[in-house]
Amino acid sequence: MYRALHGDVSTLLDETELHFEFHEDDDDTGYIKMHDTSIMGRFVCRNRACGSGGWSSKKIAVTIRLYPGQKYNARVYHQRCESCTSVSRPKLDQSYAERVVYWIKRWNGVQVERPPSSGNSRRPHNRELCEGCRAGHCSQSREDFIPQFERFVDFQSTNIIQ
Repeated sequence: MYRALHGDVSTLLDETELHFEFHEDDDDTGYIKMHDTSIMGRFVCRNRACGSGGWSSKKIAVTIRLYPGQKYNARVYHQRCESCTSVSRPKLDQSYAERVVYWIKRWNGVQVERPPSSGNSRRPHNRELCEGCRAGHCSQSREDFIPQFERFVDFQSTNIIQ
């Protein structure tokens, strides 16, 4: 949870006169709405014995939740270091506040343009290192699943015994 970025979220919400508080409890109960998406940031491995210099990610899984009483929070999932598999917490960029605000506005009936996608990554998404994938909340996992499912349906429909 990134309570320290609540000020960035509030500033972006001010233009629409929406006022929200940060919901401190990181739990999956009591929310009104929830959405899994992704943001961008940079990871630094905290394992002193590891030689990794860190890595950037355009697919950091995040779950944004809306709660009663004009409250929200966002669970940001960590990633594991490819070199030593230690869990790392990301340093986030502006995409965090922009993505949270997009969903708060949308859930409150404000017309908004979809924020730009994070673009293509230089390397493929590694599900083994993504804590969002492990928790079932990574949007990349669903993006990968849909084409697989469509291929399965096509295969099934062409091989039905009549």
